[in-house]
Amino acid sequence: MKKLLFSLLISVSAFAQVDKVEPPFWWNDMTLSDVQIMFYGKNIAQNEVTVSNGIIIKGIQKTENPNYLFVTIETKNSPAQDFVFTFKNGKKSFTQNYSLKARRENSRFRKSYDSSDVIYLLMPDRFANGNPNNDNNVALTEKMDRSKDNGRHGGDIEGIIKNLDYIQSLGATAVWPTPLCEDNDERGSYHTYGQSDVYKIDARFGTNEDYVRMSAELHKRGMKNIMDYVTNHWGWQHWMYKDLPTHDWVHQFPEFTNSNYRMTTQFDPNASERDAQYCMDGWFVKSMPDLNQSNPLVLNYLTQNAIWWIEYADLDGFRVDTYSYNDKVGIAKWTKAITDEYPHFNIVGEVWMQDQAQMAYWQKDSKIGAIQSYNSYLPSVMDFTLYNALEKVFNEDKGEWDKGMIRVYDNLANDFLYPNINNILIFAENHDTNRINQAYKNDFKKYQMAMTILATMRGIPQLYYGSEIAMAGDKGKGDGDIRHDFPGGWNSDTNNAFTKAGRTEEQNKFYDFTAKIFNWRKTKDVIHFGKTTHYVPENNVYVYFRYNEKESVMVVVNNSNEKQTFKTNRFQENLKNYKSGKDVLSDVSFDLKNDISIEGKSVLVLELK
Repeated sequence: MKKLLFSLLISVSAFAQVDKVEPPFWWNDMTLSDVQIMFYGKNIAQNEVTVSNGIIIKGIQKTENPNYLFVTIETKNSPAQDFVFTFKNGKKSFTQNYSLKARRENSRFRKSYDSSDVIYLLMPDRFANGNPNNDNNVALTEKMDRSKDNGRHGGDIEGIIKNLDYIQSLGATAVWPTPLCEDNDERGSYHTYGQSDVYKIDARFGTNEDYVRMSAELHKRGMKNIMDYVTNHWGWQHWMYKDLPTHDWVHQFPEFTNSNYRMTTQFDPNASERDAQYCMDGWFVKSMPDLNQSNPLVLNYLTQNAIWWIEYADLDGFRVDTYSYNDKVGIAKWTKAITDEYPHFNIVGEVWMQDQAQMAYWQKDSKIGAIQSYNSYLPSVMDFTLYNALEKVFNEDKGEWDKGMIRVYDNLANDFLYPNINNILIFAENHDTNRINQAYKNDFKKYQMAMTILATMRGIPQLYYGSEIAMAGDKGKGDGDIRHDFPGGWNSDTNNAFTKAGRTEEQNKFYDFTAKIFNWRKTKDVIHFGKTTHYVPENNVYVYFRYNEKESVMVVVNNSNEKQTFKTNRFQENLKNYKSGKDVLSDVSFDLKNDISIEGKSVLVLELK
């Protein structure tokens, strides 16, 4: 009996050498059939490794850190099954179970988001607290404190799930929460861009199982789940950063070195190599170690992690943070590997630049990138130049050569630079910018104009939580001011803006308009995939048409303060044989043979008959 107990103790002690296995499991029938499994534990590299059930080990890689062992297995033609790794060092041995799971039917060809969708961007910590029991966690440092703008406020996955009907009522068809994986920073961890474990949902948001349930609840409603993925950096509390597999897992400098943030160095033919390196390899901020995607182990780890989340949580797309700060060759390989596995999977990259040619460089199959024999394979980019126009244009009451609606017109004049103009993300604000209602001092008419453009323009529109109920916020006062709690998301809130009865009159005015225009958009193929013809603005009035072979929509935006009347014969090439147009907002019909009048600071969205 003593001998048996002693044997069991040795076995338990040896088993404890495996502290982490990543990916924790995989799937059969994957295009990426060679899976590199990372085993982490004290001196684990000292062991020889074998595996059961006829699984083939294709490679074993050790690094300078003996606590890591990277084992590549071949899963091609293997059935879904459980099998066992055996680790042996002399006479001592221990085992680790592993699983290949069956994929969902047709998983490879899952449909992603596209220009038929409307994306609702929210910050989980600030949206709704659906489960107060997970507000704090003993293993995580920062605790809930709603009195701090930069603190954790308690919003979670359950809060999102409980309010999916509200999000859907706005006409949104996809949800983009900012990152949900664990972030154990001492301060400011609520935004979760400094992740400490990329295989684990932050316990203050919920569990991995809660995240899978959120996807399922979205899919029940015909909605899509977009994960905010970070490839450029982790947080300084990431468990791996505390015991790096290799010295060059992150970019190292003799002393802390920031990125120079000059993304133009990534394609500037005149840029110095030093400047290009400091853009890519410098750290975004001091608390975010910069990942080295040129290291094959790092790149493979990030690729498998991304694919694991897609398959595990049944994801519908990615938004990738700080895309153009990554190693440009490495991030292209990462993106291609994902879209090779999932040919219809959409990924939008944050490329925060001020020039359309520079942004178009990063979209898949860009002719601009091809000049330098570069292809990012990135399906979508964010239209920051349209955002730049929308944040100021409606305060410019008089149309001038370079002010007023010409800003929007000029933005679309460069659409030819993009290889796929319908597949770019358009927005008036996000979690890093001034809120649109702050820029326009909650002027409802200006909000109407901005949202109408988003609802009728080419591309994929993205809304930012709370603006539909007139939430404002000043970036100049800090990020906390543009990331307020959604009223009604906490039991103690007196104003519950998730319900009509709980909203104020002003909140309902903003909500009703937003819901009307974006629910109308839902069924409009002419808006989703139609062509665009626009006309040079006159008197600060901008007119454009969205059309296909079956229908046409005429959009009129009067950005002047005065009522404007214009003749319709100027637009004959688009009006053709159409005789009337019915405004989808007011239900008023217009005779297209007559002049059209439009009030100051207002819009018309005319379905042509």
